[in-house]
Amino acid sequence: MRNTVINGLVGIARQDSNVALIVGDLGYGVVDEFARLFPERFIDAGISEQAMTSLAAGLALEGFEPYIYSIGNFPTLRCLEQIRNDVCERGLRVRIIAVGSGFPYGQLGMSHHATEELAALRALPGMRIFTPTGPRDAKLALDAAHACDGPCYLRLAKGGEKDLYPEGAELDVYHAFELVPRGEVNILASGAVASEAVGAAELLSKWGIDAGVYLFAAVKPLDSSTVKELASVSKLLVTVEEHNVIGGFGGAVAEAVSEMPGSGARAPLLRLGLQDIFSPGVGDAAWLRAKCGIDAEGIAAAVEKRLGEL
Repeated sequence: MRNTVINGLVGIARQDSNVALIVGDLGYGVVDEFARLFPERFIDAGISEQAMTSLAAGLALEGFEPYIYSIGNFPTLRCLEQIRNDVCERGLRVRIIAVGSGFPYGQLGMSHHATEELAALRALPGMRIFTPTGPRDAKLALDAAHACDGPCYLRLAKGGEKDLYPEGAELDVYHAFELVPRGEVNILASGAVASEAVGAAELLSKWGIDAGVYLFAAVKPLDSSTVKELASVSKLLVTVEEHNVIGGFGGAVAEAVSEMPGSGARAPLLRLGLQDIFSPGVGDAAWLRAKCGIDAEGIAAAVEKRLGEL
């Protein structure tokens, strides 16, 4: 999805001469085409993400359409104050692209594992957050971000993600997509870890448990209508994310369910992700997902266990 977004940005820049890309001394090979075609609109700010963000804010004030690009925590948590004060407080059209969010940089340790930034950015007024699951909705998220009249965050994996959507499916980045038909259990997934939710549904089916899978390519604004509808008809609602369960996608879903009016029945909610911990070690993304119980086997086992408790 990383290459899809950057290639898409090149296409947008061909049409919009105000588009600028600022990177933090990385992305070589990925951003080379943009730099070659638009050298006057490409800036390498070096390893100085706070300055990179303030520079983007200045460009936005002058009428440019700046995008900042770095990995994981660096364009988000490292420069949170600049995002808050320079960008969001003014409602500026700055788009933040973080590649490798979650565990793609697993071998580099927790300093490179972006597992709390959704919670921090979701609390910022005016910030829209897109968490695509693969190349197809990543391009839709980019287009939606470019159309936004304010700050946006695109949370991307590192590359190689498969497109989970059926060929020809009509997608709306702001609305959840029913990938596996509704079941007694419904799994809501955000980001590239959605592939594990699909695997979990297949396992649960073999165990005699019907599990639907819904893909959410946007966390803010959240498709709360679909969340509330599913909460009213499911035996169990499950969220899956490569992020702390506090404040992220699962937190957003919990807030939506808690705000349902009236005293009608609503499904219990099982939030799967990092259970208020930092990354549990150093290893590749598959190993870290397994350690956190958000691989297909871990998700299926957690669902079966929770159903047994109901």
